[in-house]
Amino acid sequence: MIVATIVLPVFALILLGYACARYRWLSEGAQKGLSEFSTTIAIPALLFRTVSSGAALQASPLHIWLAFFGALAATWLAANVIARVILRRPREDQTSIAMTSTYGNTVMLGIPLCLSVYGDAAAAPIAIILSIHTAVLWATATLQHQWLVRSAATDTGTLLVGIVKELARNPLILAIVLGVVWRVSGFGLTPVVERTVGLIAQAGIPCALIALGTSLAGFAISGQGPTLATVLILKLLAFPLLALGLGLWLDLPPATLGVVVLFAAMPAGANAYLFAAKVDRAVHSASGAVALGTALALVIVSALVAVLPR
Repeated sequence: MIVATIVLPVFALILLGYACARYRWLSEGAQKGLSEFSTTIAIPALLFRTVSSGAALQASPLHIWLAFFGALAATWLAANVIARVILRRPREDQTSIAMTSTYGNTVMLGIPLCLSVYGDAAAAPIAIILSIHTAVLWATATLQHQWLVRSAATDTGTLLVGIVKELARNPLILAIVLGVVWRVSGFGLTPVVERTVGLIAQAGIPCALIALGTSLAGFAISGQGPTLATVLILKLLAFPLLALGLGLWLDLPPATLGVVVLFAAMPAGANAYLFAAKVDRAVHSASGAVALGTALALVIVSALVAVLPR
């Protein structure tokens, strides 16, 4: 019953968002506006508020990174090997398949879910993972794909500089950095600022979940069955189980362990699809992983929340 109380409302809001898009209860402009508001204003406000005034970090950042990104690296490697050796996909497809097997929807689903389960105790480990999450995955994917296709026309340095510039303008990263600085400064938030930021932050979780639901209407499940099955198994089962094993080995505290595992269990996000579309490789598998993976995540996440310590 406790698990249902925590998890079902999260996925109910996603379903509501999907229905809004599917039956045109919200116009396309409204859907885009809701998504932009949640990712550029509401979720950053939520992150700033929880990081600046939430519970202190209970584990070493290195241990958090090792548990999450160690499991991610193992999953990435497995995806490359399976794609090439078992599925016999062209080598140019490997990066897209690996990206879809590891890049989860940590922002629009992971943050609301972890905060719903663990409260403010989840803020610090969330910030630690998100601080390098996008940079690590995009840089790794960019370098691997360029190496596999051997494109002499593409300059690696220019690509990496572009990634850094994009991250420097990312509202989520800026909110985390500002929250840490504000916390360290010891200034605290005045009642007016606290109330203002709090009101915006309250909109973060429902807006992000409904926006996620509206976005799912644009993804289709079609073709490339073996590849789709592979990325779903790797993303929803292998990655979180590896993260759980590493987290237990490193003796992470309950809230930190929960964030690491639940972030690992998040279904493929839109960024995985965007990368696949950008390089035009395994696009149908990425689209299917976003759509079907989000539906399957209800079962996986419910099981994890039921067994993870709190």
